[in-house]
Amino acid sequence: MSDWNKDGRKPNREDIMEAENNRLADQLSSKVSRLKMLSLDMKDGVEDDNSYLDGMGSDFMSTTGLLGGTVTRFSKMMDSGRGNRRMMCYVVAFLVALFFIIYFILTHSRS
Repeated sequence: MSDWNKDGRKPNREDIMEAENNRLADQLSSKVSRLKMLSLDMKDGVEDDNSYLDGMGSDFMSTTGLLGGTVTRFSKMMDSGRGNRRMMCYVVAFLVALFFIIYFILTHSRS
């Protein structure tokens, strides 16, 4: 009795195909809705990433200005005279020696 339509007649091939088409159309509609939600979520993520990258770009620009000023001051100091060059050599030698001392301490403390 379940094979009969609401109007009391037996379903024909066209009715069965129409019901199948309606079911497939509903499935397609739900998949399209899910894809739309995914694309909107991706759009929001991309916009967040773009704003983050824009902020990083401005940070890098300010860092570039800071480093440019530091290089300029370092160049002026190196050009200013022999006393500053000697001081710079002492500072570099001290830093290299400090690096080797720390390296020696760390390697021997593990054994």
